[in-house]
Amino acid sequence: MTDYLTGFGNEFATEAVSGALPVGRNSPQRPAFGLYAEQFSGSAFTAPRGENRRSWFYRMRPSAMHPRFEPYSGNKRLETAPIGRGPFEPNRMRWDPFPLPEAPTDWVDGLVTWAGNGDAAALTGIGIHYYAANASMADRVFFDADGELLIVPQQGALRLVTEMGVLDVPPNHVAVIPRGLKFRVEIDGPARGYVCENYGAPFRLPDLGPIGANGLANPRDFETPVAAYEDIERKTEIVQKFGGALWTASLGHSPLDVVAWHGNNAPYRYDLARFNTIGSISFDHPDPSIFTVLTSPSETPGTANCDFVIFPPRWLVGEDTFRPPWFHRNIMSEFMGLIHGEYDAKTGGFAPGGASLHNCMNAHGPDKASTEAAMATDLKPQKIDGTMAFMFESRLPIRPTKAAMESPTLQGDYDRCWDGFEKAKLP
Repeated sequence: MTDYLTGFGNEFATEAVSGALPVGRNSPQRPAFGLYAEQFSGSAFTAPRGENRRSWFYRMRPSAMHPRFEPYSGNKRLETAPIGRGPFEPNRMRWDPFPLPEAPTDWVDGLVTWAGNGDAAALTGIGIHYYAANASMADRVFFDADGELLIVPQQGALRLVTEMGVLDVPPNHVAVIPRGLKFRVEIDGPARGYVCENYGAPFRLPDLGPIGANGLANPRDFETPVAAYEDIERKTEIVQKFGGALWTASLGHSPLDVVAWHGNNAPYRYDLARFNTIGSISFDHPDPSIFTVLTSPSETPGTANCDFVIFPPRWLVGEDTFRPPWFHRNIMSEFMGLIHGEYDAKTGGFAPGGASLHNCMNAHGPDKASTEAAMATDLKPQKIDGTMAFMFESRLPIRPTKAAMESPTLQGDYDRCWDGFEKAKLP
């Protein structure tokens, strides 16, 4: 069983070998056991204390001990913002589940970019990727120099073996890997899911405002791994994503050799079942912002570079209220996925492993069947259960990639779910 440290953004200290962590200093002249001290920074050195993210590693070899990186000749399906040029269509889109591979494919080679916005070099926007794999990463590790990774498994559990310890991430959990952290993905059977590559401010918990001190995602439910290291002397490939491209270099040992570490720039996981859902207990359906798990803020207060929003099991009790998510046109753009179950605003066509995209100011909402059922039902307390949908919501329009637009999973008839609404009859 994997051990974890609890709390969001805490200052953690952990060692896999007793005495490996220095006391009272970060970089002693001679670290214990001949280890090497190395700072892992997730923010500028001069960032305000409350925003500063950094950890200190005590490792068997310095990370700097590697040869030149060369272009990676494997996966050619990854893209980085800015994606495409010129106008792109405003139409609402929905995709069937992404297919699993037939040939042996690990997590790195199973990534494909589906959409994105902003500019990674300008530290703004997001990339949205699918992954589909049927093999563990063998003698290779990966790191992303372009962005922080929010990983959302939909099918198959992931075991993320990182420089800072091990995260077990089954479906209905998510994991966040800091920008630049090395890790390996191990699986036992086919695995599929979604990745949000965050180019902007690191994800954090949203402010609760008038909700008060409690509710939504509680800090104590986030779990960070304890130190665990590999002492392996064999050829290991490092694949990194930098500047929108993949690069590779080879070592004669595993670089996951951090024996001890302390700091607050660390990977973590979260069980979505622990989200404390807030809702209306009188009337009207509240804004979906109350379902925000994590947010990457922008320089405009209240407007996110990316919000990670979920639609979990919950009770609906609003009186004289249209209970599904209402029809709306939004300044934010919404990329949605489904982990399991059914989404309460759609009666069909949106399957686990699928996705939808509704860009800013383009009208959307429940389909005709869901609308008619919601308007006709007897409003008793209702439990929405056995479902988990999520949304990557961004202030910037989200551009689908060529791969997404040409995919056979793209539903050409998605707009028809809003056909046939009867005209209101005025007196």
